[in-house]
Amino acid sequence: MDSSEYERIVGLFYESLYRFGLSLTRNPDEACELTQETFCRLLTKGSQLRDQSKVKGWMFTTLYRIFLGWKRREVGLPHVDIESVDPASLSLAPTMVDELDSTTVWNALLELEERFRAPLVLFYLEDQSYREISALLDLPIGTVMSRISRGKAMLRQLLAAQAAGESDKVVPMAPKNLRSEQS
Repeated sequence: MDSSEYERIVGLFYESLYRFGLSLTRNPDEACELTQETFCRLLTKGSQLRDQSKVKGWMFTTLYRIFLGWKRREVGLPHVDIESVDPASLSLAPTMVDELDSTTVWNALLELEERFRAPLVLFYLEDQSYREISALLDLPIGTVMSRISRGKAMLRQLLAAQAAGESDKVVPMAPKNLRSEQS
């Protein structure tokens, strides 16, 4: 892959890959690192991609697999975030009010389990089809559709609870019959 083709691909997919990485990691620094690692793999293994028209799917799949590898390693080496900002010192600027609704939805989305969050983000924010999501996440289409449906229901429940001022009483978990499910 030549440098102009690589730069074109970065220009086309950086933002959407970063956004997907952010939805998975819930951390801007980790999302950036995840996106960079994906582009690094494109440089080192992109020549193995037979059909260049499938580079988008390859990159989303690669990013997701890198994320899963990180999660597996995290079990043995847990990461602890230290909160250094005092929430009381933050203020809401008038210009931020316009972004409040999308921020509220985004934060509620980040509270969902990854297995529901990833399909929702891919479907609604990245305009991926069920079939593409199925291939990216290596799940049956029925499972993708089910997780999107259940994820939307959980998101609605979270947002309703937040609107009622009861967000501390809602736990964004899968229904009881899904908690033991591995996939």
